[in-house]
Amino acid sequence: MDGQRPRPMYVDYKDVELLKKLINRHGKIVGRRKTGCSSVSQHAVTQAVKRARFMGLLPFKGD
Repeated sequence: MDGQRPRPMYVDYKDVELLKKLINRHGKIVGRRKTGCSSVSQHAVTQAVKRARFMGLLPFKGD
């Protein structure tokens, strides 16, 4: 693939372990510069985190 990583266009909101790595201890979504995601991937992550919060899988606020 020419040395490029495949971009995840969809992140599963039920994958809580992955999503916990992408939010900080205060419950905020970590930015693109820290995660290394492209803008398309970061948008998919943001949507997944918001869906998981709405479904009650992730807290809105940190501990």
